[in-house]
Amino acid sequence: MFSVLRRLNFVSFLSTVALAACGTVAIYSAGHARERIFYDMWKDNLATVLFMLVLYFVLAFVDYRKILKWFSIPAYAGAIVLLALVLVFGREIYGGKRWLWFFQPSEISKLCIIALFAHVFGGWKGRRGFKAFLAAALLAGAPLVLIACEPDLGTALTLVPALAAMLLAAGVWRTGIVAIMAAAVFAALAVLGAVHEAEKPNADPVRREKILNALPLKKHQVKRVKTFLYPESDPLGDGYTLRQAKISIGCGGFSGKGIGKGEANRLKFLPPSVSMNDFIFCVWAEETGFVGSAALISLYAALALSGVWIALTAADLPGRLLALGFSVLVFAHAGINTAMSVGMLPITGLPLPLMSSGRTFLVTVLLGLGLVQSVSIHNKTKEKQ
Repeated sequence: MFSVLRRLNFVSFLSTVALAACGTVAIYSAGHARERIFYDMWKDNLATVLFMLVLYFVLAFVDYRKILKWFSIPAYAGAIVLLALVLVFGREIYGGKRWLWFFQPSEISKLCIIALFAHVFGGWKGRRGFKAFLAAALLAGAPLVLIACEPDLGTALTLVPALAAMLLAAGVWRTGIVAIMAAAVFAALAVLGAVHEAEKPNADPVRREKILNALPLKKHQVKRVKTFLYPESDPLGDGYTLRQAKISIGCGGFSGKGIGKGEANRLKFLPPSVSMNDFIFCVWAEETGFVGSAALISLYAALALSGVWIALTAADLPGRLLALGFSVLVFAHAGINTAMSVGMLPITGLPLPLMSSGRTFLVTVLLGLGLVQSVSIHNKTKEKQ
């Protein structure tokens, strides 16, 4: 027992616990700015964290190779079924079908896809060229298309860097993947440039219509990009949330206003509908200031880097891929969420790991981090046949 605990990565564990504690505090503050029904949501969050930490250690103590061998394929198949069911029977909220009964299948599916990739490409026996990449594209394509149909493009996009990192680490068609990634970056910059040209002040209406019709974006997506590029063009409309997010962060100053004393949150200038979820970083930043924000970002860096270290020191390729893939996923979520909160990226509906309210994502993150710990604990042992 003690020999197992010595192999636990304490940087990862302590970062996880600290972030979950910060999340509970932030949800407490954000909840008291909403209707009374949300006042006790922090208690539900805390209860979920405590219960999931038990499962976290259960997964950590079980050999990840057995989990990948016996559960990765059934879990992936189950995720596909649930993603299809949510499109038929899911509840429609804010124009999207993302909830099936009491949970979000798209969140759970992230872990299922990463586990499948670790299992398949960790044990791939053939050549790791274009055919292996094609297999990866087919395996990832089915769930990603279903997630995009909800629509939940942000969730689908966060999986891309994680899966790309796993394929590169596995040696799958590296030249082609790098070329595709470069082309994707170029395409994204081209879209930003096109929207910038179409939506600039005094733009010709006819030219604007032609440009927007040529873009592969829906109207609400164009609005988000426009808000990112021209946040002051509609300060009381589409740009209101981003404007208030920046104000709340700036009002925190160096040391913050104190827990529960953030005025932008308490007076509901920061929209209550997003304060507990996508923009919870703003609540934390106003109440803890630069010091608290820097500490929070440092905790995410420690969590991500400890996961990368576990991957680098893993005894086999499946463990390396599993730890790397989930660490990149957490880093992508945290990076995108904080960047959109300060206006460095277009607004997307992505939660902040271990901070935002949302039981499904919290469960997914803690399960995934438990598997990463399993790689750390069992990376010097051989699987018993």
